[in-house]
Amino acid sequence: MSGKRPLKLGMAGGGEGAFIGAIHRHAAAMDGDWQLVAGAFSSDAARNARSGDALHLDPARVYGDIHALIAGELALPVGERIDALAIVTPNHLHAPMAIAALNAGIHVFCEKPMAMNGDEARAIAAAAQAGGAKFALAFTYSGYPLVEEARARVARGDLGKVRVVQVEYLQGWLSLPIDGEGNKQAEWRTDPAKAGLGGCLGDIGTHAFHLAEHVAGIRVDALSADLTTHVPGRRLDDDVSALLRFDGGARGTLKASQVAAGEENGLKLRVSGERGTLEWAQMEPNTLTLRWLDRPTEVVRAGGPGLGASTQALLRTPSGHPEGYIEAFANLYRGFAARIRGDDERFVPGLTDGLRTMAFIEAMIANAASDDKWTHVSGEYR
Repeated sequence: MSGKRPLKLGMAGGGEGAFIGAIHRHAAAMDGDWQLVAGAFSSDAARNARSGDALHLDPARVYGDIHALIAGELALPVGERIDALAIVTPNHLHAPMAIAALNAGIHVFCEKPMAMNGDEARAIAAAAQAGGAKFALAFTYSGYPLVEEARARVARGDLGKVRVVQVEYLQGWLSLPIDGEGNKQAEWRTDPAKAGLGGCLGDIGTHAFHLAEHVAGIRVDALSADLTTHVPGRRLDDDVSALLRFDGGARGTLKASQVAAGEENGLKLRVSGERGTLEWAQMEPNTLTLRWLDRPTEVVRAGGPGLGASTQALLRTPSGHPEGYIEAFANLYRGFAARIRGDDERFVPGLTDGLRTMAFIEAMIANAASDDKWTHVSGEYR
């Protein structure tokens, strides 16, 4: 980043007591590409002020809401105002905030899912395309170095034609009715007015779907879905399963659950082709395992030999030093900064990924509610 000023970042949401806001801030700061200078962190005025103070921000740039933030920043000289806005709120605020920022010419880095429904997602895309501001989406797992290595190896044909794709994302934190017992993170994720169409489906099912298509390099054409709510009184799904049919004939399965008691953050992917199978797990992110039809199993390690150039560009430390969740997030922020500057066209999830995953959510819900065996998944991807 030598010779270039840090891009200026504002944040909507992510104040005192929030989890994901701090992750975004750490990630954005990691490579020196971004400087947090402004925010509207909470609708609670006292919490908002405390959040800004804890982050050592100018009180004049800690705004009461998104509209004040945009107006206040646009009143500043171009070199002083924010370049981009990070939206780290519950889902129901994604679309109004993103559209307002994009209409003002401010780039947006948004938490997933993109919106509450497909109509909102398409409205965000229209605002970005009309004004030319860039939009990135926090599909974090695509930022892991060995996810990139897996994608690149599939793309160059190492496995042969892809035949089977299996992805699962298992958590257990919602096994009990904590959403009715004051847990704020659980409350909004199980509230249709704040989470949108899907519960577990939107929260982690979209991650699984995106990872599967991103690494396998093929699109899901149709799916057969089962959505379940195991905890009595819960208003959205907490357990989802799907059979997948990909373009070109590959078949797959997707499993996402937030009531798999004892599971932590069990995102795992397996892609099988004619000549071999690769496996990657988020809880052991620095290892990629390749099993071959005609030779011994190969274990590839982050920082070790045999990695491609696109993977090496995402690494920061020598082999044996763990790089994980925040570093993967940081790779997305670094890529987004490069996109804004016009320096680099490395992959950063964006509009088409958001539209594609919203189409997945809608297809899953439609199929589970019908007697149809298969439902087509529409929507663009990349």
